[in-house]
Amino acid sequence: MNLLTALRHLCGASLLLMGTQLGARAQEADHPSGAPMVVGSDFGVAPWMVRGAGGPEGFGADLIREIAKRLGRPSVEIVDINFSGLFPALFSKRIEFTVNPLNITAERAARMLYTEPFFATGNGFIIRQADTMNGFEDLRGKVLAVNRGTISDTWATENATRYGFEVQRYDTFPDTVQAVLTRRAFTALNEIPTTVYAASRNRGIKVGFKDFNGRNFGYAFRLEDAEYRNRVEGVLECMKRDGSLRGLYEKWYGEAPAEGSTLLTIYDGYGPPGFAGHDTTPHAASCG
Repeated sequence: MNLLTALRHLCGASLLLMGTQLGARAQEADHPSGAPMVVGSDFGVAPWMVRGAGGPEGFGADLIREIAKRLGRPSVEIVDINFSGLFPALFSKRIEFTVNPLNITAERAARMLYTEPFFATGNGFIIRQADTMNGFEDLRGKVLAVNRGTISDTWATENATRYGFEVQRYDTFPDTVQAVLTRRAFTALNEIPTTVYAASRNRGIKVGFKDFNGRNFGYAFRLEDAEYRNRVEGVLECMKRDGSLRGLYEKWYGEAPAEGSTLLTIYDGYGPPGFAGHDTTPHAASCG
């Protein structure tokens, strides 16, 4: 190898090292340990995230504050974003990741990185107290209200013809409940825990039908943020292990989680098994 060739190799190696260091620094700049954590959620989903007198409160608010604390972040800024604007906010880097009750789906997992599941859910149908609903066939000829852009919206779109109902779309979950109360809609569809909580707070409505279908919630990150996703997931695993996630659920939902629930289950690797973005590399939770 002559001197010129050697110099070229040295320069190439130096540039590669510099690029790696700059990439690491850029990621650190996106998520600096000394800066507030900036995340996004729809505030209209009780008891997950609602606007209280002192700021956002609920299961999701308590959870992300605990995660930030364990990651050494001094505070959390939870940005209130309607669900339809959540993904644009993530991809444009207005927020670091989503803390909405977000369903894990194959389509979404192709575009973003999920944490492992930590909350099981399904379809809950809110109706007026005087009405009844025993199954999907009771939707025929009726109006179903959904929160625009959610998995409930997707389900309604895919099943409207099959079960013969009309879909009305609203920007927030409370708007869908109001549509039921004012008789503009027969039912409002949302996640089971959300509908159960809403019905417990309003005597005019009840959960007419529950469809437990195996769906789960996870946090969503940008594809380039695998290392950051893994660190957040590590905290979630520790909270499952030490019982603090169970405690938050009991505080906000008023019942113990079912044994075997994703709220209590620690999964192999990082991310949701069976979906894109699942890293099968074994790891042990490093819990202080």
